[in-house]
Amino acid sequence: MNRIGFDNQKYIETQSAHIRERIDQFGGKLYLEFGGKLFDDYHASRVLPGFAPDSKIRMLQQLREDVEILVAICAADIEKNKVRGDLGIPYEEDVLRLIDVFRGMGLYVGSVVVTQYDGQSAADAFLKRLSALGVRTYRHYPIAGYPHNVDLIVSDQGYGRNEYVETSRPLVVVTAPGPGSGKMATCLSQLYHEHKRGVRAGYAKFETFPIWNLPLKHPVNLAYEAATVDLDDVNMIDPFHLEAYGVTTVNYNRDVEIFPVLRTIFENILGQCPYKSPTDMGVNMAGNCIVDDEVCRQASRMEILRRYYATLTDRLQGKVDEELVYKLELLMKQADVTTDLCPAIAASLEREEATGAPAGAMVLPDGQVVTGRTSDLLGASAALLLNALKRLGGIDQDLDLISTHVLEPICRLKTGVLGNKNPRLHSDEVLIALCVSALTNPIAAMAQAQLPKLRGCDAHFTVVLSDVDEKLYRRLGIHVSCEPKYERQRLYFK
Repeated sequence: MNRIGFDNQKYIETQSAHIRERIDQFGGKLYLEFGGKLFDDYHASRVLPGFAPDSKIRMLQQLREDVEILVAICAADIEKNKVRGDLGIPYEEDVLRLIDVFRGMGLYVGSVVVTQYDGQSAADAFLKRLSALGVRTYRHYPIAGYPHNVDLIVSDQGYGRNEYVETSRPLVVVTAPGPGSGKMATCLSQLYHEHKRGVRAGYAKFETFPIWNLPLKHPVNLAYEAATVDLDDVNMIDPFHLEAYGVTTVNYNRDVEIFPVLRTIFENILGQCPYKSPTDMGVNMAGNCIVDDEVCRQASRMEILRRYYATLTDRLQGKVDEELVYKLELLMKQADVTTDLCPAIAASLEREEATGAPAGAMVLPDGQVVTGRTSDLLGASAALLLNALKRLGGIDQDLDLISTHVLEPICRLKTGVLGNKNPRLHSDEVLIALCVSALTNPIAAMAQAQLPKLRGCDAHFTVVLSDVDEKLYRRLGIHVSCEPKYERQRLYFK
């Protein structure tokens, strides 16, 4: 059975209370830079079993009456049509999606700030679109020598040139569709404008990882490094916190490196810096809500292994270079991670060797391992899905849940009418066929009822999955990894 390592309810309660304390510390107005994902933090849910992906947004709902959300997006990202990797949509579309989700959860979205605005035509088009949709918009401009030219930054020609964002709530959460969107700069610009207007306001940062009160080489923190390996983020001891308090805490290189500059900016705006270290700036209480350290360690090791296989696949596809693979291998050694950690890896490779066809394997909630192989009608992912459902439902593995009389016409349709080269059914097509079969076949209905039990399972395949199959597995909550090779030697895959 899946074990819990994190107390989600405690997290929601203690985190919201801690943020209230920080608001009071600054006299009733706080700009909170929110790093990571607000309502779909699946990385956190994987490395901290028990953490709900929407925990942070649920925490903000505890503060609903005091919260205003400000979304930042960089003009250069709009111009480049930058895409959010996990969703496959451009950043500007994700801004609209975020606004809809926040509003749907009863949270007030005040405005959108386009940062680094320099007259980009695509940014102008997006600003016009937002205005037509009734969303308030503001422009923040590039500042020469940012972030080190502090005298210019903290002046009427620096932050003072930015448009002041009108806000009305005590807690202003500044979020964005992705990294590098200018969240911190937006917060500090607002501090400058608030101070000029005689309004007391403060700044804090909310980053779930690295967890400041876990050891530097704790697998949870190493998993964060694995997740951000392409950003060159490195966990490190916060030297400023150690010097100020004699206490060892963990932060990451970018916050540590920028802190002397931030301290000077704070001093120029407020007269003094309210913080003695980067750790002081944070409000994250996640480390205090871990209830089973070993469960979180094991889950984090599994996440590092998944990131390793994902990077191998990215290298195969030419998305990353060899250096990232080396970094992941080093993290694996530091966290004591080997491929033996996931029984599905060996089982899938053994099934492929025995059958001569691409195969997959899945570790079920009770620890059992089930396999599936490619056949004339089914791909390995579809076969594995059906076999897993049969095992969970106590159904004979030799029993066909879907008649070949149903499968064969679908395969013929794919090749004969739709023009597909591969006649085999993908996972989503098999699920549709299973649903149809369940109307008249009670055993198929029993198998279909097992689908929720797949959430949190690990599956491994001996070839790279198609986008269709990988997305379906993710939607089912199954963690997927693949060997870095294709089923067929082709240059184009769709």
